[in-house]
Amino acid sequence: MSFVHLHVHSHFSLLEGLPKIDELVRAAKKMNMKALALTDYGSLYGAIEFYKAARRSGIKPIIGLEAYILVGENTYHLILLAENEIGYKNLLKLSSLGHLENFGTNSAGELVPRLTKEWLKTHHEGLIALSGCLEGEIAQLIYKQENYTKAKETALDYAQIFGSDHFYLELQDHPDLPGQIEVNNGLIKIAEETGLPMVATRDVHYLSFDDREAQDILTCIKSGRTINEPGRHSLASVNRSLNSQEDIGSRFRHVASALENTVKIAERCNLELKLGKWHFPPVEIPEGKTANQILEANARAGLKELFKEVTPAIEERMNYELGVITKKGYAPYFLAVADYVKWSREHDIVITTRGSAAGSLVSYLLGIIDVNPLYFLLPFERFLNPHRPSPPDIDVDFADNRRDDVIAYVTQKYGADKVAQIITFGTMMARAAARDTGRALGYSYSFCDQVAKMIPFGSQGFPMTIEKALAITPELFALYNSNAEVKRLLDLAQKIEGCARHTSVHAAGVVISPTPLTDFTAVQRETGGEKIVTQYEMHSVEEAGLLKMDFLGIRNLSILGEAVRIVEKIHGIKVKLHDIPWDDKQTYEMLARGETGGLFQLGGSGMTRYLEELKPSNIFDIMAMVALFRPGPMESIPEFIRRKHNPKLISYLDPRMKDYLQNSYGVIAYQDDVLLTAINIAGYTWEEADKLRKAMGKKIPEEMAAQKEKFISGCIANGLKAKKANELWELIEPFAAYGFNKAHAASYAVIAYQTAYLKAHFPEEYMAAVLSAESADIEKVSENVAECRKMGIEVLPPDVNESFALFSVVPRKNKEDQPKIRFGLEAIKNVGQHIAERIIEERKANGPYLDLEDFLGRVQDKDLNKKSMESLIKTGALDRFGERGQLLANTNLLTGFAQDSRRDLESNQSSLFELGSNPSNGRLHLKPAPLAGREEKLTWEKELLGLYISEHPFAEMTKKLGRDILPIKKILETESKDPWFLFCGQIVSAKRIVTKKGDFMLFVGLEDMTAKVEVIVFPRVYQKFKDVLLADSKVCIIGKISNREEDREKKIIAETVEILTESSIAGIKERYKMMLQSGADFALEVAPIGKIPEVLISVSRALDKITVEELKKIWSAYPGEAPVFVLAGKNEIKKKIATGVKVAISDGLKQEIEKLIGPGSVSFA
Repeated sequence: MSFVHLHVHSHFSLLEGLPKIDELVRAAKKMNMKALALTDYGSLYGAIEFYKAARRSGIKPIIGLEAYILVGENTYHLILLAENEIGYKNLLKLSSLGHLENFGTNSAGELVPRLTKEWLKTHHEGLIALSGCLEGEIAQLIYKQENYTKAKETALDYAQIFGSDHFYLELQDHPDLPGQIEVNNGLIKIAEETGLPMVATRDVHYLSFDDREAQDILTCIKSGRTINEPGRHSLASVNRSLNSQEDIGSRFRHVASALENTVKIAERCNLELKLGKWHFPPVEIPEGKTANQILEANARAGLKELFKEVTPAIEERMNYELGVITKKGYAPYFLAVADYVKWSREHDIVITTRGSAAGSLVSYLLGIIDVNPLYFLLPFERFLNPHRPSPPDIDVDFADNRRDDVIAYVTQKYGADKVAQIITFGTMMARAAARDTGRALGYSYSFCDQVAKMIPFGSQGFPMTIEKALAITPELFALYNSNAEVKRLLDLAQKIEGCARHTSVHAAGVVISPTPLTDFTAVQRETGGEKIVTQYEMHSVEEAGLLKMDFLGIRNLSILGEAVRIVEKIHGIKVKLHDIPWDDKQTYEMLARGETGGLFQLGGSGMTRYLEELKPSNIFDIMAMVALFRPGPMESIPEFIRRKHNPKLISYLDPRMKDYLQNSYGVIAYQDDVLLTAINIAGYTWEEADKLRKAMGKKIPEEMAAQKEKFISGCIANGLKAKKANELWELIEPFAAYGFNKAHAASYAVIAYQTAYLKAHFPEEYMAAVLSAESADIEKVSENVAECRKMGIEVLPPDVNESFALFSVVPRKNKEDQPKIRFGLEAIKNVGQHIAERIIEERKANGPYLDLEDFLGRVQDKDLNKKSMESLIKTGALDRFGERGQLLANTNLLTGFAQDSRRDLESNQSSLFELGSNPSNGRLHLKPAPLAGREEKLTWEKELLGLYISEHPFAEMTKKLGRDILPIKKILETESKDPWFLFCGQIVSAKRIVTKKGDFMLFVGLEDMTAKVEVIVFPRVYQKFKDVLLADSKVCIIGKISNREEDREKKIIAETVEILTESSIAGIKERYKMMLQSGADFALEVAPIGKIPEVLISVSRALDKITVEELKKIWSAYPGEAPVFVLAGKNEIKKKIATGVKVAISDGLKQEIEKLIGPGSVSFA
């Protein structure tokens, strides 16, 4: 070993380094390197992963970082290496200090974690420092400032901070970098004059010189520039590869000590990390007691409280679990989880658990879970058993609007220096890598987008790679080999694919440390926020010794909590979710009717259809459906339903399976069923069964072959015939990889049932909670409003006297009154949270608004301007004070009145409503104006609320279609074998995509009064009907129902599309009859595109009033029968807006409109 690389960057330098950790270590191994350092910028993101990978490859890992040192107003670079464990912990502290206390800009204007020399003095022990690259303080003094004397003094200052044998002058192997030779010569001179040691390095950012362009692409992605951009600083010509010992040695023969010192430093750096030893939160234990004793005492207290009769079997199960938990030393973990769960319940935060934790009786007795594992027949060993090497994992879900409260509680309890959330890294996946690379190369967006879309999506757990995409996508492979730009793009994209792009925060992960976090991991703030996060991702942070604890926010738990609050507020009833009976008839009848909208885990047309067939009657039915309704197990659902309704069909391949399959009618429903079959029939231990589960999940042929042999031989040894043993294997093999954890299914079934119970007994209260929770998702709001209508709940538009911020229940005066929910003010576009709060606060303080003057006079806020006023009017929030059309026409008068009122109030004038020139003596006099039409109101509601409130725009057409044409919901429910159906509805969404062949196709959301369905329009059909398939168009589609197994919801494949108008209804009905009588083929042949003559005016921006008035004059000059539509928007899929005007089509009309709007803006269709 003649040289060791001590200045090396990985992709954890975030768009400044190219190699992934495994690639870096493999390359070092191939070059016979015995030691290697990792020195990413400012942070230690990759330290644990690098340490483990290097150790596995027989390479000594040297942990370090390239620090930023703030001196005055300047920021310099310095390499810090951990000599031992003390040095490593000082690195953790220093990186954390830089991130938390001195995060600011460097000389390039980038935000970086900056250290100070004072901190270096405090935390220098165990660290070896190198003077750094050309951005180092000493190098800058030599090269940029030409101040050799100051450079020498600075070098001696650093030597005093770290010790003369712990600070090295860094000579870099970059002769082609301007200034590097001068700096090296200056450093050699300082070394000769001071006796300070030197060290040779190369600032490594990639593995091979061939990677320099890919590295340059990364820096362009970071800066948002292109590689050919004039004036861009580039280091593409500088060799920053991981070169060989021989190569670097050939250029430093004149300073042999600099080479020798790399080896000496490597020999001195002997960091031994104790990985994989977990440390639990520091729970408070009374003096004289142990955690084990407290755990047992709390469990026994729970036993008395939760069980009227404690049988020997219950006592035995509890003692067994306590024995496993205490023997493994996990008592503090259970006590910590029980503490924050208890606090959450005390503060009305709805919680549940995920995963296998619900299989623990001790967890149930401690109040961690609501699911009694004995009632649900859940095995403890799936959660924890004596052979399991990993610690327990209790994943707790909280109401998402209260999750931060729980984290704040544990932070306050244990200390801010001991609690953090866990970091994650956004990586460049295949499609993103292609797009980012293309942008950096300066290629057009459309070109990059088309190439990226030819890369297929991966599946869960198996992400797509560009290499795999080229292998499985012939069109992409052909383009790669025929188009030089595509080849260059994908070759470079493959090199950056998988690189870390940015940091983020894990959705659930939290760590609680027994001592300050920096004893285990460096920490920082989340990007752009204040949350403290670890610098190690979840696997590394657990290796470092901190157990990941899951605090996941779930929206449906917020819905439950809000529904309970609303019920108590309106009815004075405090619903205790854990006391809800499992046998509520009203709840099961509602599910059997298919009223599943807004329910947890039970919504969607596919699940609803199965529930209607199943007619669930107990919690185990719901539990099984939660588990089975997913890819793989879904094929068992029909058999499950048949067996429920006909007990004679229930059978078991082996009688021993009845104990754990009885509640699922003999159908394997859970992953646990597979494991219990292996244990009870094939003689596996829990340890062996867990290996079987992992083997089935990985699907490695060799492992599966070995498991098959072991399973079948075990079954035979335990009394099965070979044929039946093989049948059993064939039954469980395809299931295990997709099977749901039984405890997980039980936990989620309980939440699903609780949501159903509340919906059945308190429908408007529950749906108001659902609508409020989903208020940011317009599509979800639309679905839930439709569900309300089905339930007989009227959803009213906003109202300044009744609306709150979000959706609210309008209290019934009599029990027989129709239930009503009122839209919230915050949902109105252009109104916003602030003005909504002002309206509500004033109303609460001084009572309802009496009239328009009262409203305008009392809501004193500059944000009540023309824009917000128009939005309030258009959505109906001021309907109680006047008609929308007239109010809108008087907007200027209203806003002027409000402004004058505010001005008068501010100047303490005697009359609040004195309007100066207004002769009305302070009263508003609205000028007459045309009433707003039905279509106009619906358009406003859709524009500002995202959906139609007054009524569905397809309502009138539904009446005209009559009963001759089936509604969408009825068609989707039919079991007819006929492949062709006629679907009539309104297009509510349209998304165009590019196929692998470069053709356009469309995904359309078609909705009528009963249901919404996705329609797939393949390229051939799209080309023929693209002018018809416009947002908000009313159409009739002849198509087939897609019955692909992977589709959880039924979809339609379109064959022909026809515009639906009053005049086309008769023809559509006639062709529908022909389809039923003569077959679909004939009907398709005679079906026209169905377009009546229309005038389409394309606009990319809102038209001003003058232009609109001019348009009206033109239209009035050409009276006729062709309806006029405006196609608004900049995207390919434009919104089609009916004007209500009919004209005569002529060249003169076209010329006049195009002269006003612009060339090419008018088309006739």
